[in-house]
Amino acid sequence: MGRTEEARRTPSKEARHAKGMLYLAATPIGNLEDMTLRAVRILKEAPLIAAEDTRHTRKLLARYDIHTRLLSYHEHNKLEKGPRLVDFLLAGNDLVCVSDAGLPGIADPGSHLAALAVAAGVRVSPLPGANAALSALICSGLDTRRFTFVGFLPRTAAKRGELLTEVAARRDTLIFYEAPHHLKDTLKALVAALGGARPAAAARELTKRYEEFRRGTLAGLLAHYSEEEPRGEFVLVVAGAEGEAPESVPQETPQELVVQFMEEGRTKKEAMREAARRLHLSRRDVYQALLEK
Repeated sequence: MGRTEEARRTPSKEARHAKGMLYLAATPIGNLEDMTLRAVRILKEAPLIAAEDTRHTRKLLARYDIHTRLLSYHEHNKLEKGPRLVDFLLAGNDLVCVSDAGLPGIADPGSHLAALAVAAGVRVSPLPGANAALSALICSGLDTRRFTFVGFLPRTAAKRGELLTEVAARRDTLIFYEAPHHLKDTLKALVAALGGARPAAAARELTKRYEEFRRGTLAGLLAHYSEEEPRGEFVLVVAGAEGEAPESVPQETPQELVVQFMEEGRTKKEAMREAARRLHLSRRDVYQALLEK
């Protein structure tokens, strides 16, 4: 058999491994020491890192003397950059995707890149590590056997209400993310939808100097953070339902309540204010719900 024919039958090493590898690398959620040795090595060896916030990621790379080229990849440019990054992978280059903190693909655009890569036949491999949701769950004192990651709630009242109605009767432990400036409104919505007596834990500043776990009930957490201004990023872990959904789940929508109060003789402004009070929402949320009707 001639050399040319043999070459045709036996693909070269380059042909067998023509596509690069997409690595999804966990980064610290607070403490910069929470990096794995393997993640540091691959971040050094890869030709390119796609980062949600390059300024944030540069601090981590500097800590570990990593000089790999960075490319910005985030929620607002993923539709443009995603296909270009897949082309980079298809050309035989490895790529590491990182988020600001924790595992990429959890409540960030890393999931979009992974889906594009899988569709293109590119191998996707995890570089496991820190994750805020699971870290909060295992320290919450609540049931860890079955859980649902909900993430950030929708900002509009109507969509938030739909989602909370959907999860209210689940027996799984529920996990939410929230920013400090939205925490009180979110706790109000959770109390209204799930009941104030539902056991819950609030974890903030995980792995950082001022890490704190506050455990109790949803009503207790709301009372505490109504008095003490929330600081830091939060993970809320809430116990699943026991038996039937709580009676406190609101059956009326903001739209229905506003109509009801106006029929009782109130002005639209007064009706919106009372609907907001009844549903533990802001007047802006009620106004937005009326616009979506």
